[in-house]
Amino acid sequence: MSPTMSPVLSPTVFEADVPVLSYEDAPDAYEAHRRIARARSAGPVAMGAHGPELLGYEVVRAALRDHRMCVPQGLGLEAQGITSGPLWDRAVTTLLSVNGETHSRLRRLVCKAFTPRSVGRLETTITDVITELVDPLVSAGRCEVVADIARPYPVPVIAELLGAPSQDWKLFSEWADDFFKLFQWNAAEHEPIILAAWAELDAYVDEMVADRRTRLTEDLISELIRAEDDGDRLSIEELRMLAAGILMAGTDTTRNQLAAAVDALCDHPDQWELLAEHPELAMNAVEELMRFYPVVFGTMRMTVEDVEYGGITIPADTFVLVNTASANRDPAAYDDPDRLDITREGAAPMQTFGAGAHYCLGANLARRELAEALVVMTGRMRNLRRSGPAVWKPLVGITGPAALPIEFDPR
Repeated sequence: MSPTMSPVLSPTVFEADVPVLSYEDAPDAYEAHRRIARARSAGPVAMGAHGPELLGYEVVRAALRDHRMCVPQGLGLEAQGITSGPLWDRAVTTLLSVNGETHSRLRRLVCKAFTPRSVGRLETTITDVITELVDPLVSAGRCEVVADIARPYPVPVIAELLGAPSQDWKLFSEWADDFFKLFQWNAAEHEPIILAAWAELDAYVDEMVADRRTRLTEDLISELIRAEDDGDRLSIEELRMLAAGILMAGTDTTRNQLAAAVDALCDHPDQWELLAEHPELAMNAVEELMRFYPVVFGTMRMTVEDVEYGGITIPADTFVLVNTASANRDPAAYDDPDRLDITREGAAPMQTFGAGAHYCLGANLARRELAEALVVMTGRMRNLRRSGPAVWKPLVGITGPAALPIEFDPR
């Protein structure tokens, strides 16, 4: 190139002939994956309903670790036209939202509390909760998975993790329901409900912290109070924020992922029976089910500067969806990616939990909860089949079955 010539820039995503991708209106997750696969076969970048989407496994994996892309300050509220006000002020302070040194500092402190020991002490609770949910259903030979098992399952575990008494589990469940309205694409309609739930949890955490200041225990709130890094400690505002974040991150995703896993296994009864006979496959089954049938299709990012992926430039200050569900089905990364195989070996790591600075802190807990639930259910419910249609929530934010009626032969 001549010194006087300008460098040739790749076209921007708004100028290039990238495929247009629409799957949020798909009738079910299978159709959504078919539409995504068609777009991915045309290239690693597409234009989705809310902006550019990254589709290929290597592009997604790189983007999740790319310092030129950060989590949107308002958790996607910007894309809904909300950039100020009480809801915005709440959203921008969460651990899911902050970036840079603030995020690194909070993460360092939280990691000191979110240890394998703090998660490990929940093993008995996890087993007890799922067993108490499943055992009364077995003699009937039928149940509704969402209402009877998946929906009530994670809340007692998170409440126990935080140190809340069992009589308050219902409160935590209601707060979690209200918080997750933040991740729908009509958050403004639910603003009063979301803010009221947040205020109630704040007051609850304040009482817990005041009690723990004089009587530390082994729960996560106590561990967060103890957490220190070179003299740095969490403020009461940060303790409140983290408690809300843990409740958000640890509830709805697990509920929906368990129901989605059972729904997928209804279409693969051989895999259900294989897991019943070989419960040691449970953790591998969770990995495969979260690859094959995730309830979160992607993670939000904003470009801090111009970035180029697959020969396409995405300009600075662009909202981008890093489509982890697409990456998980990329044939360039997985052999026969549309096949569910709980014995799959040597596969590339699934991207559902994210990566980089914002990798899910609760990934190990979620894996344990899902694995134990599948072990208990497959061991007690044989010859699994649906007794009615599985009705799915819209494929936005966190999706999953809204209802899943099943029948089975009691063991």
